[in-house]
Amino acid sequence: MSLLNAIGNTPLIHLPESPGRGEIWVKLEGGNPTGSYKDRMALAMVRGAEQAGRLAPGQAVVEYTGGSTGSSLAMVCALTGHPLHIVTSDAFAAEKLRTIEAFGAVMEVIPSPEGITADLIPRMRARAAQLAEEIGAYQTDQFNNHDMVDGYEEMGREIVAMLPGADAYCSYVGTAGCFLGVSRSLRESWPDIHLAVVEPSESAVISGQPPGTHRIEGGGAGFVPPQLSSEHYDEVVTVSTKEAFTKARAAAREWGVFSGPSTGANLVAAERIATRLGPGSTVVTVQVDSGLKYLVGDLYR
Repeated sequence: MSLLNAIGNTPLIHLPESPGRGEIWVKLEGGNPTGSYKDRMALAMVRGAEQAGRLAPGQAVVEYTGGSTGSSLAMVCALTGHPLHIVTSDAFAAEKLRTIEAFGAVMEVIPSPEGITADLIPRMRARAAQLAEEIGAYQTDQFNNHDMVDGYEEMGREIVAMLPGADAYCSYVGTAGCFLGVSRSLRESWPDIHLAVVEPSESAVISGQPPGTHRIEGGGAGFVPPQLSSEHYDEVVTVSTKEAFTKARAAAREWGVFSGPSTGANLVAAERIATRLGPGSTVVTVQVDSGLKYLVGDLYR
């Protein structure tokens, strides 16, 4: 059995009850091998490209990433025999960048000390495309990769197998792969489920606002993900960096859910929705990754 078979089948937990709101269930994706739900998409992108003939045996892979996708791809590529080149930035957690290197990937870091700015991801994406051409590598290009959406459908099927039903699902959006893949599976079984995308209030571009700077890693890229359209969701929930950080810290202390700021944003959104829907309702969200990825930065300092 390969380590790759350990990806998925993560626990789904019920948060403690709170007066005046519905139930909240959280998929603990920190239980994946690299501690992130991005293991699912990394495996789907590599295997999908191999099976379609886009990625030759031993061919190099290039991706631009804020860290978790890079960590996951580095693990998958190490196990499948593909050299990996990552374009990233010091705007993201140092632990993620060190994990990428630990799996043997080559990393190019673009400075952005002010945080995740509106132009950071486009700059990383442009450099990754240039690098792929220079070295003859396959570019997974996560934002435009359809295999990665398919990779998240299984998470939705796992949720359906674990719950009799749910009234709402919410997820912080980066590539939108997790939101699209999971919601596709949920709607197949529960057609009336309410779907909410979550984004940083400082860069609420899906809501129609201008891009800005924030520190909720894993999303808020400064543009609407190309595979996401308004027909895919019923609501957009905006969460500030301060709210996301505060909730991530509180979730560790009160519920034992140890995670990063994107999970904090998910939990803020889930509580708002569960409060609005009221007792008797069920809301599902995701623990995106483990808090072990954020011990050096400001979140748990």
